[in-house]
Amino acid sequence: MPKIVGIDLGTTNSLVATVDSGIPYVIADADGQRLCPSVVHFPAAGAAPVVGLAANRVRVLHPATTAYSVKRFMGRRGADIPREDMLLTYPVRGDGAGPVTIPIHGRDFTPEEISAEVLKKLKFAAEADLGEHVTRAVITVPAYFNDAQRNATKRAGELAGFTVERIINEPTAAALAYGLDRLKEHSKIAVYDLGGGTFDLSILELNAGVFQVLATHGNTRLGGDDLDKRLVDFLAKRIKASGGPELTWPLLARLREAAEAAKIRLSTETETEISLPFLTPDFSFSHRVTRDELERLMRDLIEQTRAHCLRALADAKLEARQLDQVILVGGQTRMPLVRRLVSEWFGCAEFEEERGSLRLGDSFHERSGPLLNTSQNPDEAVALGAAIQAAILSGEFKNLLLLDVTPLSLGLETFGGLMNVIIPRNSTIPVKAGEVFTTAVDHQREMLIHVLQGERERAADNWSLGQFAVQFERAPRGVPRVGVQFEIDANGILHVLARDLKTGAQHVVEMKSAVDVADAEVQRMVEESVEHAFEDLTARRWIEAKLKAQEVLTAAQSGLTECGAELDAAARSQVELAVTELQAALATESPATKTGDVARLKAAHTALDTATQPLADLLMDKAMEAILRQRGVVS
Repeated sequence: MPKIVGIDLGTTNSLVATVDSGIPYVIADADGQRLCPSVVHFPAAGAAPVVGLAANRVRVLHPATTAYSVKRFMGRRGADIPREDMLLTYPVRGDGAGPVTIPIHGRDFTPEEISAEVLKKLKFAAEADLGEHVTRAVITVPAYFNDAQRNATKRAGELAGFTVERIINEPTAAALAYGLDRLKEHSKIAVYDLGGGTFDLSILELNAGVFQVLATHGNTRLGGDDLDKRLVDFLAKRIKASGGPELTWPLLARLREAAEAAKIRLSTETETEISLPFLTPDFSFSHRVTRDELERLMRDLIEQTRAHCLRALADAKLEARQLDQVILVGGQTRMPLVRRLVSEWFGCAEFEEERGSLRLGDSFHERSGPLLNTSQNPDEAVALGAAIQAAILSGEFKNLLLLDVTPLSLGLETFGGLMNVIIPRNSTIPVKAGEVFTTAVDHQREMLIHVLQGERERAADNWSLGQFAVQFERAPRGVPRVGVQFEIDANGILHVLARDLKTGAQHVVEMKSAVDVADAEVQRMVEESVEHAFEDLTARRWIEAKLKAQEVLTAAQSGLTECGAELDAAARSQVELAVTELQAALATESPATKTGDVARLKAAHTALDTATQPLADLLMDKAMEAILRQRGVVS
C-alpha cells in the first residue's frame, strides 16, 4: 500500500512527517531543514517558482513577487481580506463575494495555487526520503476553519498531486503527537495553538482511545504575523521620529524581517539589537529592544486569546481545574509571555520558564490545576500527529510492540569541549535525529565528528563511542554547513551520517550498540550527572561565555588595529580599557576547575560591546563606502 504522509500546512512554516517502525518523525529536505517556510517567490512570468527557505531569503529583495502567509486567505471571500490586520508587501485582490487573488507578473494566483507549490516541495522531500512516489496525505487545519477553508485546503493538496485521505484538526493531531491517547479514560485536555496566522483553543476528551472535541474557539486572524506587525509599527514610528525615509515595500520587507528575527531572539534573550544599516545612502537605523519592552507592546494581543479560552471552557461546561493537561502548540508559544499567561489563566502547576518544565518538587497529585505540557517541539507536534493519523489509516499501528529505549543521551563534542545532545536519554527506538553544524575557526579543512554517550555537560566526562573527520573546502568560520544525523535501528545499532551540505559528500559510520549498556554503568552515569549537576552547569556557562568573549575580544583588537587611529582619543581609550578588563576576566579561569568568574566575564563582555559601538559604526561605514566605490556609486 502506498505510504500516507502527514502534513502541517502552516501560515509561517509547513512540515511533512511519516512513521517508520512505529516512530513518527519530521522529514528533512536535502539541506537538512525540517521546517519549510510557507513562502513562494515567482522570479519571472512562466519561470518555475522558488519555494521555502530560498524564497524566504529573497523576500526582502523582491517583496512584490514573493507571497507568504496565504493560509489566512484560504477559502475567504474578497470582503474577508484582513487588510488592516496584516503586514503585506505583495498585492492582494478581492471584492465582495468574489475570490481572493494575488496578482504577480500579470497573472492572478489563488491562495490554493500558492499553497500547492509549498505542498509540492514537501512532496518532493518525502519522496526523496522514502525512496518511493508519495501520492496520499493527511493534512491538518485549525479547528476553527469552516467548510470553505477546509475544502480550499483539500484543493491545494490535490493541485500538488496528493489524494487527500483526510483533513484533521490541528489540536487532535497535536494531542496524538503528545501521546495523550495513552492517558486514562475521560481525560480532558486543552490545546492552546498559537501559530503564525491563526489561534484556536480546543477542549478534547479521550473516550475509548478516540479524541472527542468538546469545544473549540479561536480567531483565524490572530497569530505571529500580528505580533510582527505590532513591532514593525513601533519601529516605523521610531524611524520616522529619527528623520528616516518613507517606508517603501523593499524597506518595509527589510524591517519586517529584522522585527521577526528580533522577536524570536527575545524568547531566549532578555534584549537584542535591531540594526538596519543604510535604509537610504545617508540614513541607518538601530534600536535596542528588551524583552520587557516587547512584552508591553504585545501583551494586549496575547490577552485577546484569553476570551477564546474562557468561551471554549464555558462551551465544554468545564472549569480550568477540571482539565488534566494544557498543551502548547505553534511556534509563537515559545514566547515566555505566552507561557506565563496561559499558566496563569488555567491555574497550571508552577512552570519553570528557563527549563520549560515543572519545578523539582512539584508532583502530579499535589497540583490543583492542570499540567502545562511543553514536552514536544511546538513547531513539529502537529505534523507528527498528522503522521500518526496517517499511520492509523494505513493500518501501521496494528499489533504494535513495545520498543526499546536509549538508556543514555547521545551527542557530539562541540567547540569548547561541550557535549551537544542529538538523541536524549529514554528516546524510543528506532529513532532518527540530526542537526546542522558549522566551523568555529577560519579556513578549516575538516570537522571532527566525535560521538559521545552520557549525561554530563563536558565531553571529557562522557563516554566516547568513536570519531571520524569530514573534509570540505576552506572557508571563513560559520560558512561551511555539515549536517549530522544519528539513527538507531531496531537492533540498537547507532549509525552516524555526516554530510557536507554544499557538495553533498557524505560519510556514514556504524558505531557500537547504543542500547546494550550495563544497568550498573547507566546508573553510575546518571548518579554522577546528578551529583555534579551544579558544577557541570557552571562549567557550561563559563565555556559558553568564554567563547563569546574571545570572539568579541578578537574582533575589537582587529578593529583597533584597522582603524583605531581614526577614533577620537576618549573613545579609543574606553575601548582599550574595556579590552584590558575582558582579558583580566578571562584570566580568572582556574587551571584545576577550568572555570572562572562568569558574572565578571559577562559584565566585561557587555562593557566591551558598548565601548566598541563607535568603532563598529566606523568599520561599517568604511565597508559600505568600499562596496559603493566598487559599484561606482562614489568616487
